[in-house]
Parts: sequence; C-alpha cells; structure tokens
Amino acid sequence: MKIVKDMLATKPKAFNVIGPDVLVIDALNMLNSVNLSYLIVMEGDQYKGIFSERDYSRNLILKGRSSSTTLVREVMSTDFPFVEVTDTVEYCMNLMNTHKTRYLLAFDKQDFAGVITIHDLLRQVIFNREEVFDHSLAHQLLDTDESSRVF
Repeated sequence: MKIVKDMLATKPKAFNVIGPDVLVIDALNMLNSVNLSYLIVMEGDQYKGIFSERDYSRNLILKGRSSSTTLVREVMSTDFPFVEVTDTVEYCMNLMNTHKTRYLLAFDKQDFAGVITIHDLLRQVIFNREEVFDHSLAHQLLDTDESSRVF
C-alpha cells in the first residue's frame, strides 16, 4: 500500500516557497511564474501556512484589500489537516474528503515534509488504478477508451 512518504518522493523539491512578510502582489507574480495554485509559506525552516489563489480571491479581493499593501501572512490559510509520512493514500483521500480541502500538510514527526494535493492523490489513483478499481472494470474502461478514439 502506498504511503505519504512514497508520494512525496515522486514530487520535485518544493520551489514554490515564500515568506510570510512578502506583499501579496509579489506572491501572485510568483504563483504565475511557477504555474501552480499555491505557495508554501515558510519562515526559515518553520511552516507557517499556504497562500493560494482561493486565499487571494476570498481574503483580499472580496474584502476590498489591496495586493500592493497586504502581506501574505494577513491572507494565507493555516488550518489544513495534517498527515504523517507513514499514513496511507487511502487515509489521505478520506481526510481530504472529510475536511473538504485540496491540501494536506505532511509531517515527519515534528518536521514539515511537504504538501499533498488533491492532484497528487488523483495521480496515485490513476497510476495504480488496477489496485484501486476492480480489475475487470479497469480493463473495460481501458478497452472502451481505446475504441472511442478517433484517428
């Protein structure tokens, strides 16, 4: 069974890290340059939160704030569920569903290990579909997909 540590091992080292005292406009430019929907907010080695497109729209735009005067720390999210690196993919899926979130924070004991996203979980399901779905159903889906392609 796949665990969080396995998922994190397949991800590149996080390059989408920003400090909490950065202006939101600079965080938005970074989001654009890394082509991701979130940034990990770190202060030194300490995890502080996640800044996402959703934070921008809900905590800045809808509240009439300015991205050129507001700091990331003022609008970032800090209340995500967390998992241990030894937790299973299935546990992550259930936790994400229960909390209606797109992100889980992964820790190795007390140390921040990374972020598990809904996309990471979907990739695991697709890559391991024969372990997730009934074997015959997986083949039926593949056969149907192949026969419906237009050449």
